Amino acid sequence: MSLAVRALSKEYPTRSGPLPILRGVNLALGRGDALAVMGPSGSGKSTLLHILGTLDTPSSGGVTLDGTDPFALPEAELAAFRNRRIGFVFQDHHLLPQCSVLENVLVPTLVSRGTAPAVTDGYARQLLERVGLAGRLDHRPAELSGGERQRVAVARALVLKPMLLLADEPTGNLDRKTAQAVGELLLELHGQENTILVVVTHSPDLARLFPRRAEMADGALVDAT
Repeated sequence: MSLAVRALSKEYPTRSGPLPILRGVNLALGRGDALAVMGPSGSGKSTLLHILGTLDTPSSGGVTLDGTDPFALPEAELAAFRNRRIGFVFQDHHLLPQCSVLENVLVPTLVSRGTAPAVTDGYARQLLERVGLAGRLDHRPAELSGGERQRVAVARALVLKPMLLLADEPTGNLDRKTAQAVGELLLELHGQENTILVVVTHSPDLARLFPRRAEMADGALVDAT
């Protein structure tokens, strides 16, 4: 299992001409690798993450995940690929307020094919136990703390056992102590599931937890370790 990014560029049209965001980004990660990407606002961190997650398309260059170019897939196949192969954790947990903790974790399984509901339900419960929320399965998001909500979001991202786990400022809305706990949990579960993990963050404290770090500067990705 591998993630390969080759000469990836992204630009947006403006009245004064193309605005480059990413410039020739290259990256190679394999199973078990974890990378933290840092950089100032506007440096292209989130754009890179969105392209890796197939939420945006590159202007040029390529991305392959486990040998598949997702951008060559028809739209329906791309959606299925994203659902099965990629897990997302965002700065805002994006939990459904009307759903319980367990129901929120199971949301990605609603459109997934090939996995029995009993299997995913059991694994969701197992994940929630691992993130310390076994006693909160029937609670609604409003009844949880910010750190608990983000732990639900981490469990949801992992429920379909994705190859690639992407996190965009996952601790940005949390206090320092809770952010440390969530960051450590994310890395622990990544290690247990042997995923590829890419996190973009402004937090030096979160980045220091990662064995590999890189900086986005003027649209280019530069290894810092």
